[in-house]
Amino acid sequence: MNYELFLAKRFTAAKQHKSSISSPIIKIAITAISLGIVMMLVTVATGLGLQNKIREKISVFRGHIQIINYDNNNSETTQIPISKNQEFYPNFKNIEGVKKVQVFASKAGIIRTEKDFEGVVLKGVGEDYNWESLQEYLVAGKLPVFTDKLSNEILISEVISDRLGLVTGDKFDTYFMKDSGVSRFNRRVFTVCGIYNSGFQEFDQSIVIGDIKHIRKLNKWKDDEVGGFEVVLADFDRLEEKSNLIYSEISSTLNSQSILEMYPSIFEWLRLFDTNIYIIIAIMILVAGINMITALLVLILERTQAIGVLKALGANNWSVRKIFLYNASYLIARGLFWGNTIGLSLLFVQKYFGVITLDPATYYVSEAPVYIHLGYVLLLNVGTLVLCLLMLLIPSYIITKISPAKAVKFE
Repeated sequence: MNYELFLAKRFTAAKQHKSSISSPIIKIAITAISLGIVMMLVTVATGLGLQNKIREKISVFRGHIQIINYDNNNSETTQIPISKNQEFYPNFKNIEGVKKVQVFASKAGIIRTEKDFEGVVLKGVGEDYNWESLQEYLVAGKLPVFTDKLSNEILISEVISDRLGLVTGDKFDTYFMKDSGVSRFNRRVFTVCGIYNSGFQEFDQSIVIGDIKHIRKLNKWKDDEVGGFEVVLADFDRLEEKSNLIYSEISSTLNSQSILEMYPSIFEWLRLFDTNIYIIIAIMILVAGINMITALLVLILERTQAIGVLKALGANNWSVRKIFLYNASYLIARGLFWGNTIGLSLLFVQKYFGVITLDPATYYVSEAPVYIHLGYVLLLNVGTLVLCLLMLLIPSYIITKISPAKAVKFE
């Protein structure tokens, strides 16, 4: 029989314990742990949620890695074409973890309506494009469907739709600069089939998505020529590793760039969230630990006579310390229970109802995204429990200094 655990349960359930001077201190300690775990859960869930959402949005419009002509200056108007007859297309045979390789091309143009005009970048995609990634951002109409025949369907953003007064089904003229000829512009008529809203202003303000065959005709490319390839990975965490492998696999005339290299400022900003998360977790655990140390010292002081009796009966110091550590574990577990209940409830409300909104111009999202995963929830709980108990080992050492003879007389 584990008599230390038995005595710890008796101490916790004792009526005099509940009405003693330690009762409010214990409640404060439990509250501190509850608030700490709520803060940690919210911080981790929102921090990871924002990171994942922004990564996801960038990868929707740029892929995880882009392969372009080495001489390309990344201009939207002067792309140098590449033959799509490459060893890595449509699949990288020598590299695992590549989910998809899709072609793209882009060209700058001007949408002209009866009352207004807007500069845009036409992103041309083919039949292999992963439309599923855009499905959640579709707010009206449908996604375009491209086949062997040239399609005039186009997907525009809600920002462009509002500025130009375009709705699904509307037709509009778009003008593209010519390289040479009498006329300086090529005119194309597109039909709005759908409207998207990613919340990422950098993309929403300029990108429209249409058939890559239009760009081939405008640039007088061959049927097998494209502007580049977008590589979508199965695991974002291995992006740098896969980017280096892809660079080593492609021809010397081609160059590869990950979205980390294309948008360094955004990802540096996202890395700051990791630092903030670590700092908040450390502070919350420290506060919870200090409160538990205070509660444990009060419990020891309150049970000084009982400690003396146990020692007089032959209990060693470690056995007595274990009684109070079991007691502290119970209090920590209560705090964790209420903290998880409150914290996860708040996160699920935000996840499904989007109560807290954000400014897309600053945060690239319209509402605070949350990422809930059992792994980090368990890690935070176990980590808090273990670290708090480790912090309690030092103050529990005071038990070894208590003399049985003096303790029994203690009042």
